[in-house]
Amino acid sequence: MEFEGIRVIVTGGASGIGAATTSHLLSRGARVAVLDLNPDAVPAPALAVQCDVADDSSVRGAVEQVVRALGGIDVVINNAGIGAQGTVAENDDAEWHRVFDINVVGAVRVSRAALPYLRQSHAAAIVNTSSIAATAGLPERALYAATKGAVRALTLSMAADHIREGIRVNCVNPGTADTPWVSRLLSRAEDPAAERAALEARQPHGRLVTPDEVAAAIAYLASPLAGSTTGTELAVDGGMQALRLRPAG
Repeated sequence: MEFEGIRVIVTGGASGIGAATTSHLLSRGARVAVLDLNPDAVPAPALAVQCDVADDSSVRGAVEQVVRALGGIDVVINNAGIGAQGTVAENDDAEWHRVFDINVVGAVRVSRAALPYLRQSHAAAIVNTSSIAATAGLPERALYAATKGAVRALTLSMAADHIREGIRVNCVNPGTADTPWVSRLLSRAEDPAAERAALEARQPHGRLVTPDEVAAAIAYLASPLAGSTTGTELAVDGGMQALRLRPAG
């Protein structure tokens, strides 16, 4: 119960990795506030706060609501994000700006609004959700990969900027996870079963990553027990980035 009394914001915590993270932190004693476009889906007993991370006034209002309810903020999990498919030729400028505004600037807005309260905490940490797409070239993911590469670089810069304020900043890099977004992609494939098998096969451990596995990694990086861990990226990808296996058989 190392999170006993720790006050946590999780963005995008109503589904997928965010919901798993919320439940995991609650089970370990944290007081969790979820900032999400769809607060009705937030798992209990987390505090549900409606928030659009693409809108600075919405973010600032949501953070102030959390502070009034919880008395402060110790940890921020910047998990809210959207997916994108295609090569550089297949998304127009408006879509590039939209995805960057949510995936990258959204994390900036939430972190910026929370910083005054994190500076007052004795267990301050920020964990950003990056992706395997930031460390491995994946086909048809140019826009998404660019945003997650930016999150990865942002994490390192934030860690350097805030270490002397006692704020640790790290990121987690999930592989292809069994989330609602991936399920929607599979449902649109010509052969969903074959597409799922291909996604599983490209990860050396032979399956999709589970949201709970990513949640456990986020919890480690956010934990006060990880007080010397900052500027770190933790891969939860079944070995996809680091391993080079010979073909089976």
